[in-house]
Parts: sequence; C-alpha cells; structure tokens
Amino acid sequence: MQETELLAKLREKLYKNFKLTVKEKGLIEEIFKHDLNFDRIDVITNIIIETKLDKSSLMAFLCYQLYKVYPEEGDKIYSQINKEEQAMVDDFKTIKDINQLTLSEEIEDIRRMFLVMSNDMRVVIIKLAGIYYDISVLELPLDENQGRFVRQVRDIHVPLAERIGLDKLKQNLYDNVIRLEHPKEYKRLKETIESKKEENEEQLRITKEKIQKILDDLKINGEIVSRIKHVSSIFNKLHNKRLTLDQIYDILAMRVIVDTVEECYAVLGRIHAIYKPMTGRVKDYIANPKPNGYKSLHTTIIVENQHPLEVQIRTKEMHKESEYGSFAHWLYKEQKTKKSDFDNRLTWFRQTIENAKNMSNEDFIDTLKSDLYDGVIIVQTPKGRVIEFPEGSTAIDFAYAIHTDVGNTCVGAKINGKLKPITTMLCNGDIVEILTSSHSKGPSRDWLKFVKTSGAKSKVKAFFKSELKEDNIKLGKTMLNQAVQDKGYTNAQLLTDKYLPEILKRYNMEDIDELYAAIGSGSLTASQVTSRFVTLYNNDNLTLPKVETVVHLKRNKEGVLIDGDSGMLVRFAGCCNPIEGDDIIGYISRGKGVTIHRKNCPNLKYLESERLIDAQWQVKENATFMATIKVIAEKSDNNIGRITNLITGLKINIRGFDAKDVGDSFICTLRIEVKNKAELESAMTSIRNLKNVTSVFRSEK
Repeated sequence: MQETELLAKLREKLYKNFKLTVKEKGLIEEIFKHDLNFDRIDVITNIIIETKLDKSSLMAFLCYQLYKVYPEEGDKIYSQINKEEQAMVDDFKTIKDINQLTLSEEIEDIRRMFLVMSNDMRVVIIKLAGIYYDISVLELPLDENQGRFVRQVRDIHVPLAERIGLDKLKQNLYDNVIRLEHPKEYKRLKETIESKKEENEEQLRITKEKIQKILDDLKINGEIVSRIKHVSSIFNKLHNKRLTLDQIYDILAMRVIVDTVEECYAVLGRIHAIYKPMTGRVKDYIANPKPNGYKSLHTTIIVENQHPLEVQIRTKEMHKESEYGSFAHWLYKEQKTKKSDFDNRLTWFRQTIENAKNMSNEDFIDTLKSDLYDGVIIVQTPKGRVIEFPEGSTAIDFAYAIHTDVGNTCVGAKINGKLKPITTMLCNGDIVEILTSSHSKGPSRDWLKFVKTSGAKSKVKAFFKSELKEDNIKLGKTMLNQAVQDKGYTNAQLLTDKYLPEILKRYNMEDIDELYAAIGSGSLTASQVTSRFVTLYNNDNLTLPKVETVVHLKRNKEGVLIDGDSGMLVRFAGCCNPIEGDDIIGYISRGKGVTIHRKNCPNLKYLESERLIDAQWQVKENATFMATIKVIAEKSDNNIGRITNLITGLKINIRGFDAKDVGDSFICTLRIEVKNKAELESAMTSIRNLKNVTSVFRSEK
C-alpha cells in the first residue's frame, strides 16, 4: 500500500511515545503493510497514549487489528509477540464489535467484557476506545441496528467508563450519544459554545497568567490546564438539574496540579486574594473526599468578564486518581503484601464479574444498568476494612459482601454502634458490624425485596435453590399453575412434552422439577416462564389452516358478501383496517358473519384458531377503503397546509384529520380513502419527501 500522511504521523507518534525494540518496530512495519482502517487505529492509539497504557497494550491491539482483516497474517504476528500480549489478543477475540451484533449478542458481549475485565483491564479500556471511534463516525439518520448501538453506549458504556474513572473517554462517548439522539439541542449548545469561544479562550489566557504568577511567587513547580465544558455535561445539567445556561457555573474551568496538599491550600488562598469566590461554591474534597475517593479543592470565582470560572486544585497523585480512576491502580501497581483500601473498594467489580457467570442475559443486563447508574457509598467494618456499595444497599448486602456464610446466618446489625434491623439502608461513612447466629434458619425470601447488590441477590436465591429444593419445587409448581390459569390457559395446553424441552433448553435446566425449583426460589418468575410457553403455543396455533374454504370479497350497494351470493355478511376488523393488497385472513364470528383481519394483526392470537379461514381479495373496480396514517414532522407554521394540499392533489379524499404539537414536533393523524395498499404506500412516500417530515407510518386506528 502507498505511504499516506496519516500513516507517517501514526508511525512517528508510536516511536515517540513507546520505547520499542528493533523487533517490535519490525512487527509494526509488517502490520502497516496491510490495508487496514488506519483512521480507527489512529484514534484508538491516541487513547492508548492518553491513558498511559504500555507497549504490550499497543502490540496486542495492532496484532488484533491485523487479525480481524487478515487472520493468517495476524496469526504470524501473534506467534512473534510475548505471552502477555498473546493473552490480551485472546481477550480481544472474545469481545466482538457491538455495532454489528444482534441484541442478544450485544448482551453476551457485555458479559464477556466484564469477565475479561478480571483478566486485564487494559483490554476493556481499548474496547471502550474502539466503541468511541465507532460511534464518532455515525451520521444521521440511523438505521435500527445503529440506533440500538447508540442506546447501548448510552446505557452501558458511558456509565462504565465513568465508574472505571476514564472521565475524558466518558465525556467523548456521551457527546456523541447526545449528537445522535438529540441533534437539535446538540447543535444549539455547540453553536452557543462556539459563539463565545474567542471570549472564553481570552479569559482563560488572562486567568492562567495570573495563577502562574501565584505559583512563581510561591516558588511552586505546578501545571495549569484549562478547558471548556463538554456539550454532554452542559446537556446533563440543563436536563437533570433543570438549570438554564446562565446557572451553569463551570462551563469554563482551570485545573492547577501541584506536588503537596499544603501547596493546594496555599494556592487556593492566593487565588481568593485576587478573585472573589462565589458563595457556596468553595468545596474541600481533600478534607472530605467524595464517596468514590475523589480528592481536590474546588472554587468558582468571578473573573474579568464578570462570568464564573471554576478552578480545581489538586496534587499529582490526586490528579492521577481522578484521570485514570480504577485503572490507575492497574497502571501504577506496586508489590504489596496486603490489600489496600482501594482494593477493598473494588467489591462492585468483583461481584459483577462473579455474578455475570451465573445470571441470565436479561437479569445480568438489568442488574448492570441499575448498578451503573446508582451512586456509590463507602462503608467500613469495625476493623477499618473499606467496602464500596451502590446507594440503597442494606446491612444484608454488607453481610454477603463479607462472606456468604455471614449473610446466611445474619440476624442483626450494629451501625455506628447502635442495633439496627438488617434491612436498614446504609449511609456513606457508616461503620457496620454484622451479628450472626448458628441457630439462624437462613435468609428469608423477603430479603430479596430489600437487597440492592446483584451479589447478595444471587446468594439469597442460591440458598433457597440448594437448601430448600423440595419446598421450592412444590411452591414453584403451585405458582406456575396459577400463572397459567391467570393467562387464560390450561396445563394441558401449555405444559406439554412438545414445548417443555425448548423451555428447559432456554433456561439451561435438566427437567421440570428444576424449573419449578427456580420459580419457587425466585430465580425465575412464574409469569416470565408462562409467557414463553404461551408464545410457543400461539406460534403453533396461529399457523394458517390448510382448508379449502375461501372467502372471495365483493362490494355492492348492500355491503360485502361472500362470493357475492352466499348472503353471509363480511365486515372489516376495526382493529387493523385491512385494505386491498394486504395479506388477509377471515374469522367466523358467532352471529356476525366473517370478520376480515390483516394476517399480521396482533389480535389474532386471542382468537380461536379453528374459526380462521383463508380469504382473498376480489373487489370491484371502484371500491375504496379507509386507512389511517400518522405523520411526525418538525414544528412549522404551514405543516397542515402542505400535508393536506399534497393528499388532495393526489385525488385522495380526507375523511378525518387531527393535529397537535408535542414539544418541538408536530403530529398529524389522517384518515383517508384509498383504492388499495399500493395507493396508500404511494401517498405515504410522497409525504415523507416533504420538508421537515421525520416519520410517516400506517396506524391501526
């Protein structure tokens, strides 16, 4: 391949930032000979450098990029890198590109990512960097898979990057989510920031010079970094805290990094001597760290342009923890003989990784979303062991975090020296002692209503599954039978040898007793299992009958008749409003003749299958049908006129009309008279081509 400017700069960047051996340079040159997505490689390499990953991370990443496109060539490079790098490549192979996966594959991929996290955090950092590239190159409009990918980034990868502590990567991911999900507001905020860019940059320059003079006067060797707040951060504050732009005081910020805590306070004092601090905006997170361990001094000052500017002052160690979070402790790990407080605070990650092995996809993703979005509290044992929990956790969660046996025999708790119920929610900084008894009968099923962590939930369920299996089987059988009846079915219809094997396979179980036990213990819900049985049953019984009876539809002045002479009244179902061209099916109604439905009508599953008969269209030339369509467009003064003029111009009669404004959108419901499905689809296509129209679809009613 020809040498490109991008490739030349990429090579220069790698050689500058990594101490590569002659052999490693040779392997990189071999990889660069192939036709790869070097734009993607460049973006991810920047993040590898910014997060201070080592050259093993780089070599493993490049090897995997080659392997994805040229497997045989990738295997050759793989055989020449060291075992640590080979292990990382193996981990990369287990995690797929989620923008190319189905929903179930995405969930399985996220599960694998958490399992890989326990092996090597570096792989997950690079994985998140790849996701950032993939979302950054997406453009509107999005197809269904792209939309699902963006939602998964928003729900899982953004909060995961934040939990790990990769703030810059998190902000970049979230900026792109806002760009794609809220394009109008993103554009507005971006333009607002850009319009004040020169003024803001000039103010940052002035303040930076003054703070540098403070450092010089104090003989402090420090670093000053300035920034303008990300669009996503502003968006969050506008929506979550219901603020206006004028109420956001940290759009401009400056960070001062020094060597010692004493220097932090000295710099803060000098800044307040030349700038007026805003009341209530001076925060000491050094003396009182945030629950996640974050330390820094914050102050918001009024600067020369009479706008607020936030200044953060911290030591290099605090900055390292803030910038690289959890990952900093993998990057800068030292040989230790005992666990640090930080290691003890990783309870959430370890529990998530452990439980990912045993939970269903649905339970895993629901628990993960909940845990990622919850805040964090830090509590301690009486001996000073620090453990991290999601907000809302109880003494029961604490007991199971200590040990499974402690949780199973837990009978009470002392919180800050006072006896409390074990269902008491913990607060940040609590000192908790768990009281146990050898005579305890074990956990109660009610505990599942109170526990917050996935680890505690899974251990409570495991107790009932193993210790009380016979009771669980009896209870589960009763619960399932009741759920079947509640849905209007019988055991003879659903719990048959035809459907049972598929249900057992779905839940990875050996026999129906194991299924009953899972329901009785709370691992599965009776409603959830019954719904799957019902789906299988309906899929079977909605298969169109192979019958010779055919309904031919004709219109005359008196109405619609079968074959035009049978005298049996035929009517069209109001739930789906079939029109000529739709695939249809007839249903023999008691005393009402034949009702015609579209074959994809959702209400068919509630009808008796033996009453369904084939139906075909045979309409007169001038027959017409009623159809309803909905139009969603950007709000505009002439929306109604443009749409109605277009419909009448197509010589289609409008029989009903409704329009309303919802936020920034205009929603119009049209009931029109058409000859057939082809005419309806042609009209919908014409409406889609109108300016500002974002969506047009056929409505059932």
